[in-house]
Amino acid sequence: MNIEDACDLFLDHLSVEKNLAPRTVEAYSRDLNSFRSTLKKTESSNLVDFTPVHVSRWLRFQAKRGLSASSQSRGLSALRQLFAFHVKEGRIGANPAKEVRGPRSRRKLPVVISRSQAVALIESPDVKTPRGLLARAALELLYAAGLRASELCGLKVTELHLELGVVRPQGKGSKERIVPMGEVAKTWLERYLADGRPALLKGRPSEYVFIGNKAKPLSRMALFNIVRRAAVAAGIPKDISPHKLRHAFATHLLQGGADLRAVQEMLGHESITTTEIYTHLDKEYLKDAIISFHPRA
Repeated sequence: MNIEDACDLFLDHLSVEKNLAPRTVEAYSRDLNSFRSTLKKTESSNLVDFTPVHVSRWLRFQAKRGLSASSQSRGLSALRQLFAFHVKEGRIGANPAKEVRGPRSRRKLPVVISRSQAVALIESPDVKTPRGLLARAALELLYAAGLRASELCGLKVTELHLELGVVRPQGKGSKERIVPMGEVAKTWLERYLADGRPALLKGRPSEYVFIGNKAKPLSRMALFNIVRRAAVAAGIPKDISPHKLRHAFATHLLQGGADLRAVQEMLGHESITTTEIYTHLDKEYLKDAIISFHPRA
């Protein structure tokens, strides 16, 4: 089997059997296409002929192109999974990417806004208008439940259980989880559903909670604009995105003493190592600790 057919079978497996999101499958496809295009300069494209040398050569080529260490590591992970799939299917005997070491990358800590900044951002929309009510409810839910932008935009009315105070977002790979929300978010969602959403729908049907133009679901770009406008209105001089509120949700919970495993479950992380990045302390917290406790402060 040649590498082109091998990649196509693997991508079909990710899409159909593992039910990964289209954007995730596209990301795998881009990395594998890079590997395939590099191999055009080699003597063989047969799946059984690949060795760790081919994988290492591809990594060196990626480095020469100026790709970051994280991008190289992501591509290597895609290759490992590609070959592991075909080992499992019995098409090859060993995974040539398994023992190849990727580049060392320093994991960047997320930029986290403070509690006061989060509150100022969330409270900035003008709630006298239907769009303002939508913005307030969306911001409250992003911070209260740590949702991804795609999860909030795709949230359906049937996945919102205000009587129980929980939301059931569809995460990566269509995996569902249950996340509780606070009373403040619940109150603003109730107000939006009662007054804002009907005004935006104008009698048209929709299964989605947050409504964009022409009764369609709110787009990711529209949500980004809501967050950025709120940040400007709140006077926050940072580049703010919906994901920054997810960072704030996790970091502020852990700083308040929440259990790491509980935060992992609420964020929908498969590995707890992904959640551990939020255990860092922001600079203001460190500064306060020094001022409060250091004898020479």
